[in-house]
Amino acid sequence: MGEGLVKSVAVIIPAFNEEDRILSVLRAVKGARLPTEIIVVSDGSTDRTAAVARSVPGVTVFELPGNQGKGAAMAAGVKLTSARYVAFVDADLGGLTPAHVDGIIQPLLDRRCDMCVGIFRGGKVWSDAAHTFTPYFSGQRALKREIFEAIPYISDLRLGIEYAINNEARRRRARVLRVVLPGVSNCHKEQKLGLVKGLAARTKMYKEIGEAMVKTRKRRKRPPRMRPPWLH
Repeated sequence: MGEGLVKSVAVIIPAFNEEDRILSVLRAVKGARLPTEIIVVSDGSTDRTAAVARSVPGVTVFELPGNQGKGAAMAAGVKLTSARYVAFVDADLGGLTPAHVDGIIQPLLDRRCDMCVGIFRGGKVWSDAAHTFTPYFSGQRALKREIFEAIPYISDLRLGIEYAINNEARRRRARVLRVVLPGVSNCHKEQKLGLVKGLAARTKMYKEIGEAMVKTRKRRKRPPRMRPPWLH
């Protein structure tokens, strides 16, 4: 495998109706040193999300026909790239900088881990609280693509995708590293949609996580431990 492919990193941004927030996220990713390509997957957005993303030079934009869920959007992004590593960043972040993006990718390139997860600290209270209690339920991560591609039912998992990624990494006994993303937070559902619709969306999210837990816990043969970095 050539060195260029070994070091290639695609940053994939799944987005649904994020026209007001995605531009600042794209600027942060564009300013980072380590991504070799940037892919935005508009998950059936009905606003100008895709148009805003296309206004940023060098960004590949793919539009799904209708809202298919975060898992399907992430899977579509992975299919568009041959990169050795894939990184995911949510489209609704505030406070994201190029250093944050490089911070979740560098440990992977240094072969210190098989997956690196970004954790919110020092941003908004609700974002910090969520990552205090469930630190691995983060949309900000970089990992070897084979971990992602091994997940079963991936296009059906919707917002349960984060659980499924964690479960597959655990099943493979992958080395997982957490890095703090100081000052970063996301836009919670109640803020985006209003209290009533936001609570309904949050309830739906918990339901989808539960469904992902059931689907991905089916017994399968455990693969061999991922090889030490010096053998790659």
